[in-house]
Amino acid sequence: MNQPAETQPSLPGTVSLAQSSPTVGTFRERDGALEWSGRQETVRVEPWGPDAVRVRTRLGGPVLDGLPGALLDSAPATESTVKIEDGLGVLTVGALTVQVDAEGLIRFLRTEDGTEVLAEERAHFWWPGPRLYTAVGNGHHRLEQRFAAYDDEKLYGLGQHQHGRFDQKGLVLDLVQRNAEVGIPVVSSSRGYTLLWNNPAIGRVELAGNGTRWVADSARQIDYWITAGTPADGQRRYSAVTGRTPMLPEWAAGFWQCKLRYRTQDELLAVAREYKRRGLPISAIVCDFFHWTHLGEWKFDPKEWPDPAAMVRELDELGIKLVVSVWPSVSPLSENHPVMEQRGYFIGTQYGPMAHADWPDKEVASTVQVAFYDATNPDARQFVWSKVKQNYLDPYGITAFWLDACEPELKPGFQENLRYWTGPGLEVGNSYPAENSRTFYEGLHAAGETEVVTLNRSAWAGSQRYGAALWSGDIGTDFPTLRRQIAAGLNTALSGIPWWNTDIGGFHGGDPDDEAYREVMVRWFQFGALSPLMRLHGFRDPGMPLGPAMTGGPNEVWSYGEEAGAILEKYLRLRERLKPYVLDVMREAHEEGLPVMRPLFLEFPEDRAAWSVDDAYLLGRDLLVAPVLTAGATTWTTYLPAGARWTDAWTGETYEGGATVTVDAPLDRIPLFLRDGARLPVAE
Repeated sequence: MNQPAETQPSLPGTVSLAQSSPTVGTFRERDGALEWSGRQETVRVEPWGPDAVRVRTRLGGPVLDGLPGALLDSAPATESTVKIEDGLGVLTVGALTVQVDAEGLIRFLRTEDGTEVLAEERAHFWWPGPRLYTAVGNGHHRLEQRFAAYDDEKLYGLGQHQHGRFDQKGLVLDLVQRNAEVGIPVVSSSRGYTLLWNNPAIGRVELAGNGTRWVADSARQIDYWITAGTPADGQRRYSAVTGRTPMLPEWAAGFWQCKLRYRTQDELLAVAREYKRRGLPISAIVCDFFHWTHLGEWKFDPKEWPDPAAMVRELDELGIKLVVSVWPSVSPLSENHPVMEQRGYFIGTQYGPMAHADWPDKEVASTVQVAFYDATNPDARQFVWSKVKQNYLDPYGITAFWLDACEPELKPGFQENLRYWTGPGLEVGNSYPAENSRTFYEGLHAAGETEVVTLNRSAWAGSQRYGAALWSGDIGTDFPTLRRQIAAGLNTALSGIPWWNTDIGGFHGGDPDDEAYREVMVRWFQFGALSPLMRLHGFRDPGMPLGPAMTGGPNEVWSYGEEAGAILEKYLRLRERLKPYVLDVMREAHEEGLPVMRPLFLEFPEDRAAWSVDDAYLLGRDLLVAPVLTAGATTWTTYLPAGARWTDAWTGETYEGGATVTVDAPLDRIPLFLRDGARLPVAE
């Protein structure tokens, strides 16, 4: 039953005398949800899992179902209550209570004590309010959602960025996909909430001192999800409503060898054989781009890869998994281009031809204008998978794929000119990398494969449910870049992506014969061995111009001289010893939704100092990792959280938590600490 609301001047955010025309809306309960309507706007707040709600608002009619987003189709069942009285609508679901006042302003409270977790805030006492809809045509609006700012608040997550900041408070972040910049719109707050902006539109989030503002450049309605609780609670709840990661296959927890690029079957096999000859642990080796006949034909070039079946067979005998690079772009020289264009399988354009980037291809001297397949189109996904299956899985049993350039890598990056199957580019563009990984997840499962791992250069909310691992993109090769990867990895972890890694040593350059770079490599390799996934990659000096014949310098563990090589081998063996522990932690990600790489406050939320530590992390529950991040360091200082007793994994010395310690860190040692007597095979 509809009930008119009565304004309550004593409540925060309600009508003021300075407001010339206040809106007093109407409340109703509908299917367990609380709805408010006023001035052609509908606000719907509904339970969406334990301690969580979904909020949707729309101007010009009821809220819409079925729009692209990250949430699963149905929410976990949970008990809730709706009460409408005294000019207020109140929905309570576990630890979270939502108040909607007479004018439609929303506050989120802790059920236990009624204190405020988060609240909408007007931009101005008259206009606009906390939600702004600016028409851009055809029922779409530029959307703005404003919340209050809190001086003591710290904010984390929001994907992977290279700005080096762990706490995102005070930043403006574009919600867009770019190489090394991954927009995942979920944020964890020190105030005790986790919020997902459930909207794949291009936009931004502003985390300013005078307010927080989420912006979608063009979309049909505001849609977000929020839960109350600790960051660990938030990760559990968030992963439950967006999908948990599969269990990581055992092979993927080992060492991945990679470089830009092995040009031939003989080159790749020679490296694999040498690892085995030296008795070094290796789980996977990667066949990079330009192994194909033409971009978008998704098959081996027989001139360079004459017998893939023999190659895969030998690698299997060596215990090495082959990972093959698959790009979503299609050259006009590809045999698949005409049929895909005719069937509408490419991302469309509002203006101009269906060409989204220029790229080199074989048998042509210049670049060509390539198109990207539309991963939001289920028929296009099925077509691409059919070619991958026909050319990789069926003949050779290849099941592991590297999904490069999956932002997609537009040149220029004008999403406003694109038209996807699910909607205009500005409205749905951020979902592309998740939908691209979905192609392979669904295809492999349909083929009877139960283990799925894809390595992706970009991701969006929900990518994890498709077995998508993320890496930090094409980055630099120096200590400052290494330093920035710690914050990037921790914020990725708090964005629901547990499978994450970097190009060990960085990507752009690095001379294996340079002593200064060898130190970078050693310290980065140590960090990589204690990352969720461990993968060596890079475009080492001397490089070659971009094109089908290109390769970079050597990038194997023996490429860095005797001293550095011995240290790299030491950490290969450490990773191998830790694989059972890594897989145990991966099972926690699969079953509970907890990240593998954890900020200290995830395990120790009561220790306020832990919320500011941005240069160390926990690998699972029991192992604290403090990478050495500056050149020439032989000692290293790190903070050990209060509430536990810590043991130096190398020396056995013990420390009480809640203090900063300085330990020896010669070149062959990364500081590692074990929690409360945990026993892990760190020292040989």
